[in-house]
Amino acid sequence: MRISAGTGTADSLLVPIVGAAAAVLLVLAALAVLTVRRLRAAQREAVAEAERSRRWAEEQTGRQRDELARREESVAEELRRLRQREDELAERSAELERSRGEVEALAARRAAALERAAGLSAEQAHAQLLREAEESARREAAVTVREIERGAKEEGEQRAREILAGAIQRLASEQTAETAVTLFRLPGEEMKGRIIGREGRNIRAFEAVTGVNLIVDDTPAAVQLSCFDPVRREAARLTLEQLVEDGRIQPSRIEHVHERSRAEVEQRCVRAGEDALVDARIGGTHPDLVRTLGSLRYRASYGQNVLGHLLESAHLAGMMAAELGVDPEPVRRAALLHDIGKALTHEAEGSHAAVGADFARRHGESPEVVHAIAAHHGEVEPRTVTAVLTQAADACSGGRPGARKESMELYVRRLARLEEIARSHAGVAEVYAMQAGREVRVMVRPDAVDDLGAELIAREVARQVSAELTYPGQIRVTVVRESRATAVAG
Repeated sequence: MRISAGTGTADSLLVPIVGAAAAVLLVLAALAVLTVRRLRAAQREAVAEAERSRRWAEEQTGRQRDELARREESVAEELRRLRQREDELAERSAELERSRGEVEALAARRAAALERAAGLSAEQAHAQLLREAEESARREAAVTVREIERGAKEEGEQRAREILAGAIQRLASEQTAETAVTLFRLPGEEMKGRIIGREGRNIRAFEAVTGVNLIVDDTPAAVQLSCFDPVRREAARLTLEQLVEDGRIQPSRIEHVHERSRAEVEQRCVRAGEDALVDARIGGTHPDLVRTLGSLRYRASYGQNVLGHLLESAHLAGMMAAELGVDPEPVRRAALLHDIGKALTHEAEGSHAAVGADFARRHGESPEVVHAIAAHHGEVEPRTVTAVLTQAADACSGGRPGARKESMELYVRRLARLEEIARSHAGVAEVYAMQAGREVRVMVRPDAVDDLGAELIAREVARQVSAELTYPGQIRVTVVRESRATAVAG
């Protein structure tokens, strides 16, 4: 009973399993059929694609074959043309060789004929031709160089005139002539007696303390202060002014008032120096330089106030530097300080340019500024643009009309000496001092002096004038050599 029961259970379980397996087999069979169909479709598509590729490749190959055929024909045609050109060139080369041989033969025959006619060998004739060609080239080069130099000089002079004219045109500066005597007005004629004092005691004390001559003459209600040192003269004027205002004039008070006047003049010098630096737009200057610069307010050169001349030079130099595209600050500084040695020449030996350069060097000025100060009168060869512009500004300020004056006696003596120096040279016919002594025109005899000699005379006269004479600005020396030929037709 137990065995039969177990067999029935197993059969009942086996039936669903078999059914499921059959379903799976059916699904797998369907998938296999689908897969086979897809593979066959893909194979047919691949075969079609391969057929299309084959046809396209055959078409491309055909086109390339046609193109290659055309190119082969073109290359063959080009080769035929090249062979034809080569044959033509060969013929021309042969013809040129024949012509060259004929030309060489003709040249040899001509050279032999020339040698026989001239009596020279080919080497000698060649050397002579080279010498002639070299001389001709040198002459042409000299003419070209002279033309270039003249053009450059004319252009440089024109540009320099434009720069100077523009700078001077923009500069408006007043000019006051300085003298060595100061006229002092008195409140009344009786004040002269009080100034003189009993037995001249007051006037002697005044002159001893101040170092200034006090001239009491017939000028009504006025006395004169005379001294070559303008700083001492200004201190004496302030002293006399305070004494006259106070009314107490005696030797002890004269000395006390003079000390205060000297201190006040010292302060005025410092203020004048500071004002000059501000006006020239310059900073960073040593206090001793400022005080010494301000003292030039009371000094004059050929009647021109030195501090005014320095300010004018600084403005001119700055304008010219700006026109040339140069940094104007060191140029203005050098131009403002170039005559500072004039305040020190009574304390040290040497020219004011050398003394001023040494003073500026000791007080911290740059080598560029020191060199410009030393070179502004040509005692040292100018090597920088700053030095050249300082020279130019100094000449423009000192040489312009009305800037300076000198006594008639010195003026006449200088003109006479100018003509005497020029006449001392051989070959000089006439000499004329022109433009108030700023130009010397020398006429030379053309049969005695050539062009080179005229240049030498001009340089030598300029050198002698620079060495022997003292003058403001510059003196131009012009040597004229003129030849004239005259004939009369009867």
